[in-house]
Amino acid sequence: MKDINFIDIYFDKFQKSSLDKNIIPKIIELKKFFLKTKLNKGKVIIVGNGGSSAIASHVSVDLNKVVGIKSYNFNEYDFITCLANDYGYENWVKKALEIHLEKNDLVILISSSGNSPNLINAAKFVNKKKNKLVTLTGFNKNNKLSKLGNLSLWTDSKAYNIIENTHQFWLLLVCDLIIGKIEYSAS
Repeated sequence: MKDINFIDIYFDKFQKSSLDKNIIPKIIELKKFFLKTKLNKGKVIIVGNGGSSAIASHVSVDLNKVVGIKSYNFNEYDFITCLANDYGYENWVKKALEIHLEKNDLVILISSSGNSPNLINAAKFVNKKKNKLVTLTGFNKNNKLSKLGNLSLWTDSKAYNIIENTHQFWLLLVCDLIIGKIEYSAS
């Protein structure tokens, strides 16, 4: 019974966090950002730390394979450690963007706390370059990263796994929204 109660509470918290009706206009706006990036022959660069990095990788694959939008994430440990060693961990994403960011690219930064110094520095660089920036955050609604995005999606939770699952759900929802299918095969 204890497990069932925990799962019921978990489902309730995930549902409240991920299915808030106020997010729908932002999901539609994100779809427009993706399609404009594709139309302008840009790419989506998506970055996060830890679990958010894994989300970035998964979404990047789906954008490339399923949606047909060029997408990159910086998950190569040799690239990350090289830049972190030479420029400091707080600057490695900014340096990666200095190398890869082009005029029509869209950048998505994912941070559960919204206070990751490496992503905040990257966001400031993206804004300086005048590229579109989307942020996905949680915890405190007034976090530093969400204030820097052209479009900010905030998850009303303080639980890492709920925040990360919500971010992944929203991003993959947009992929499915673009192709107009809920079910599709790999063939």
